[in-house]
Amino acid sequence: MTQPTPQPQSLRSQAATFGLSTDEYDLLVSSIGREPNALETAIVGAMWSEHCGYKNSRPLFSVFPTTGPQVLQGPGENAGVVDIGEGWGVAFKMESHNHPSAVEPVQGAATGVGGILRDIFAMGARPFAVLDSLRFGNPDSPRTRFLVNGVVEGIAHYGNAIGVPTVGGEVTFHPSYQENPLVNVMALGLLRHEDLATGTMGEVGNQIIYVGSKTGRDGLGGAVFASADLSNASQADRPAVQVGDPFMEKLLLEATLEAIESGVVAGVQDMGAAGLVSSTCEMAYRAGLGITMDLDRVPTRESGMVPMELCLSESQERMILVPVPGREQELYDLLAKWELDVVNIGQVEEHSNYRLTWKGEVVCDLPVALLNEAPKYTREGVESPDIRAARERDLSGVPQPSDSGAVLLELLSHPTIASKRPIFQRFDHQVMTNTVVVPGAADAAVMRVKGSGLGVAATSDCNPRFVQLDPYTGAAAAVAEAARNLACVGATPLAITDNLNFGNPHRPEVYYQLQQSVQGIADACRALNTPVTGGNVSLYNQYTQGDERVAIHPTPTIGMVGVLPDIAKRATLGLKAAGQTLYLLGQHADSIGASQYLESVHGLEAGRVPPLDLKLEQQVIDGTLALIRAGLTDIAHDCAEGGLAVALAEMAMAGSIGVGVTLDAPPEVRTDALLFGEAHSRVIVAVSDAEATESYLRELGVPFVRLGDSGGDALTIAAPARGLHLSVNLTALTLAYESSLIGILG
Repeated sequence: MTQPTPQPQSLRSQAATFGLSTDEYDLLVSSIGREPNALETAIVGAMWSEHCGYKNSRPLFSVFPTTGPQVLQGPGENAGVVDIGEGWGVAFKMESHNHPSAVEPVQGAATGVGGILRDIFAMGARPFAVLDSLRFGNPDSPRTRFLVNGVVEGIAHYGNAIGVPTVGGEVTFHPSYQENPLVNVMALGLLRHEDLATGTMGEVGNQIIYVGSKTGRDGLGGAVFASADLSNASQADRPAVQVGDPFMEKLLLEATLEAIESGVVAGVQDMGAAGLVSSTCEMAYRAGLGITMDLDRVPTRESGMVPMELCLSESQERMILVPVPGREQELYDLLAKWELDVVNIGQVEEHSNYRLTWKGEVVCDLPVALLNEAPKYTREGVESPDIRAARERDLSGVPQPSDSGAVLLELLSHPTIASKRPIFQRFDHQVMTNTVVVPGAADAAVMRVKGSGLGVAATSDCNPRFVQLDPYTGAAAAVAEAARNLACVGATPLAITDNLNFGNPHRPEVYYQLQQSVQGIADACRALNTPVTGGNVSLYNQYTQGDERVAIHPTPTIGMVGVLPDIAKRATLGLKAAGQTLYLLGQHADSIGASQYLESVHGLEAGRVPPLDLKLEQQVIDGTLALIRAGLTDIAHDCAEGGLAVALAEMAMAGSIGVGVTLDAPPEVRTDALLFGEAHSRVIVAVSDAEATESYLRELGVPFVRLGDSGGDALTIAAPARGLHLSVNLTALTLAYESSLIGILG
């Protein structure tokens, strides 16, 4: 083949520049039997990056359950799809834009939204909801405030403009994210079963059609950038951050969905990480065929662009469509009215290579399989002795607070627990008029399926402190909490997508966290019947400063989707009337280990993560759903960060109705554990018919504790046998809860 430029010596010494180790470069040379040119090396570097090739994580995924009667499309496509009944499916996926958001928060977050939306409509689904899971550093830091404001602006800018509601998510603040924030975005879309599309090239002779924005130099090298540690030099990587145009995306969305519904396309793929290369490589690989593309035909918005830029730019709002043979002109005519660039850039070939030409010369000729089958690494994981010591720390000497009411106010004002209203009020969560449970009203978002009685619920969850101290239990608990949150709105959990955010996997302690977390997710998903339909891996989330490497807390974010068979039977968290009886489904907490209380009040991130009993978890989920669907309650709330006292306060504040609770527990259980411990598998419900509720719960075999009654204008918690009397009025609770993020967001 003809080399595009002279290659006087091996590129081996420059392998790292292309995202390859020298061993990987040697593997490339031995696989193709010659020295690659610079373009080929860069293409392989992008496709073998962690962001595209999952070389450190994919070997672990064999333990995931990925099938079930509810799964219409599992891992391997643009997004997973689950059946919700009546011929409807929900496509959903979560992806990260962490490093781009660290150096350019507005565009980093905005293009994170744009990219995940394209994954959804590439499946033939109309996007109808976005959730964002965000992690930031010290809330008092000017950098954190800069990042928070930029990320929120970026999400609002893109989601509001394109007309897809942002309906939920979560926000955590912890020093480990100081220089490396996490921006994980989940999107959902609705489709009829018959409109399900896939990303394949189809058959030999098919045209490869480029649709959407012109290609620029923004986002160049983004996949490799996302697969390396951040450093003081990362600001120089701003060109690796894409620039989004939501109005162009809207045109592309409508054009793509119309083409799919018209039956004129055989395959659809978003141009995401690694741009033109990854999208066309993956489509060819799924078809088991080769392709030949002419880079001279790629539409450009800048003059003088060269093959490297054309191939690896991650400019936004671009898709690859492959028309059904014989219907090419129909596709061209359909797309013409949307005023998008539509260009035939190549064709599907019988050979098995990825072949690119430029100015009449072949500039890349590599096996498709080689590009899509990155080397896989199984490393040895070793738990950090410091983390083990923190987990096993004796907490018996931790003093109990003299003023539990003051502790409750302190927890409610912590930015991780506090009201997220200052964030979500910037998002349009009612556009499309499908949102029936809005942000802040419940533990999960709920959207109607128009023309049916069905509802779709979605949530994202992870407690990074749990995962840091015990990766297996912490990751399993994230799955359990997501399922519990869906049950609290009346939805049956169906399946998950995950976003695995970790540090550098070459570090044994980080690989251990990844390995243990994957197993924890797998075991919880299997127990709760929520298969994994896809997801994203974001490694190298650590900041190198001098000789110090600061990794984030391991954060395996879980996005989960559920279905409400009857959307009229749903629940929210706010109390609705005085005189109702409150019950705790599950059992009281008996430890302060790994709690937000221990960290916030005592400055300790230590202790054992509460044990997770997945059988009890399923009992509590089933009991919650049964009460809601039997019409015995429409109020349910999960106990999570801050424990029982915080959960009760949130229910009281949401309904502007007080609560009076009396606690009884064995004397060996600490009072602060009863109030602020974070045991799993706990849901609080409020009911009007206590007798019927207790009878039903006993029949179901669900453990429960009667807590007290709603009424008054304060949250009062008493335990006479141990001298506890906590009473805080709703005004004070609300002031603490609502003020915290206002200061951060200015």
